Amino acid sequence: MRCDAHRFGTGLVLLLGGLASLYAGAQDTQADASFDALAARFVDEMPAYSPVGATQLGDHRFDSELDQVDDAARAAQSGFYERYGVELAAIDRDGLSRANKIDAELLRHEIETQIWSLDELQSWAWNPLEYTELAGSAIYGLLAREFAPLEERLIGVEARLRQLPRFFEQARGSLVPARVPPVHAETALQQHAGLMSLVDTMVVPVLDEVSPALRGRLESAIAVARDAADEQQAWLENELLPSAQAEFRLGAELFDRKLGLTLNSALTRSEIRARAEREYVSVREAMYEVASAVYQSRYPYVELPDRPEEALKQAVIRAALEEAYQRLPDRDELVTAATAALEQTTAFVIENDLVSVPDDPIEIVLMPEFQRGVAVAYCDSPGPLDVGQKTFYAVAPLPEDWTAEQDRSFLREYNLLSIEDLTIHEAMPGHYLQLAHSNRYPSVLRAVLSSGTFIEGWAVYAERTMIAEGYLEDDPLMRLINLKWYLRTVVNAIIDQAIHVDGMTRDEAMRLMIEGGFQEEREAAGKWTRAQLTSTQLSTYFVGYQEHIDLRHEAEARSQEAFSLKSYHDEVLSYGSPPGKYVRALVLNEPIPL
Repeated sequence: MRCDAHRFGTGLVLLLGGLASLYAGAQDTQADASFDALAARFVDEMPAYSPVGATQLGDHRFDSELDQVDDAARAAQSGFYERYGVELAAIDRDGLSRANKIDAELLRHEIETQIWSLDELQSWAWNPLEYTELAGSAIYGLLAREFAPLEERLIGVEARLRQLPRFFEQARGSLVPARVPPVHAETALQQHAGLMSLVDTMVVPVLDEVSPALRGRLESAIAVARDAADEQQAWLENELLPSAQAEFRLGAELFDRKLGLTLNSALTRSEIRARAEREYVSVREAMYEVASAVYQSRYPYVELPDRPEEALKQAVIRAALEEAYQRLPDRDELVTAATAALEQTTAFVIENDLVSVPDDPIEIVLMPEFQRGVAVAYCDSPGPLDVGQKTFYAVAPLPEDWTAEQDRSFLREYNLLSIEDLTIHEAMPGHYLQLAHSNRYPSVLRAVLSSGTFIEGWAVYAERTMIAEGYLEDDPLMRLINLKWYLRTVVNAIIDQAIHVDGMTRDEAMRLMIEGGFQEEREAAGKWTRAQLTSTQLSTYFVGYQEHIDLRHEAEARSQEAFSLKSYHDEVLSYGSPPGKYVRALVLNEPIPL
């Protein structure tokens, strides 16, 4: 039984030991043997500190437990990472294999990141979204995938529902209302309202499918959870929200430290800004080239000047984009449109032999309510211990309280061509494909410590590569939309640091996104909120793409006529999802960077 923690834990350690030998080859050095044992113990012990995270990883030993989020739990977690830091420092890095050198660096970086986050950033004291996300994921993670029989998963649901009163009490004790920014409190309040709707849509409908005894326990647990959720809702509304007046901006010191830990890249904040500003100019020029051809095909007797002023370029690009904005999905057909796009992008990747395509199942769904309010879409792949389970490409529906004008603004941004680009990014050959490859890398430690920068960078690279390889090549508007999406990536990197370090205001950010990036008002307004909530994450797309495209160009230059795009892609994806600097070292056979 998977709920038997001792038996599962023993099996996991044996599995990790076998996989380590498989991927690293025969190892006869003391350093490799010591590190393999350390890595296996880390992956075996670490999930206990977040049972919800363990479920998401595919480690189901703790499916009946809910995270502890009080001072004692944080002290225990900090002690765990400090202990592993000491053990890791004692291993001779020079004696490790290349694969283990990378994994050792990933573990060192993770230890550093977690300790800094707990002790210095302290988001547990000022970010209530961490608790709403955990509470929702505690239930969603058990029911979204069929990794075990329904009754077995519902036993975990019942147990976690009963622990919600304790969990919310600890969350209230951890949060310091005066340190909470208003935008974090407002978004948490919005997301928390979706917690019980998750129970109503995922738990209540299956009550008739379980034994009478379990049904009775579940109904009792649901009542307990409703009371706890109502109490938490009242606290969020009446105590947290009125007191939440803190500054959301991190400032230079915290932002730079967090940026370095998030990206794990050689690029500094100033270098990222310089690259992004160069790309901003370059991409807008490329958009004008495409847009002017579209414009003149519609107005053949208009002669555009050889050296147009910026105002004319702006007008021509907007006129061409208006052509794309005529292709709008209905407000209730986003999932249908994404499904059609997935079929088309998959067929193109296979027909053009761009990369090996896994056969893992994927489903396009409406985003659960408790996760709305931050991003328009996301890819929810199974954890590295649940390889082969279903991937969810989730799309947020339009809010019911939006006006017709707001609906239209959103649908113009997410027109049918944009949904093609979004689907490339989230699914094929973006996140779904890349993460399916990543989860098959034999080092579970590397999968657990994956790099968001590598992952997001690959998705942007996938967008750009699909167009370069001829996807919908007979439609210049697809090229224009693709450039617009890449411009969004560039602008994201600019506003991320400009908001948190330079004090960029909402009006300044909105102007850059709408006028500079050609984004619709709803997209820009949502991105302003997201930039406040997710400092440094918006930079991962641009930095990750820069690392991917730099490596691609270098690999092409070295291979010349022998370069094979599919072989290159398969190799890049074969190493899991470590930071780009390590993939570069492996592909180009360079020393592993420290």
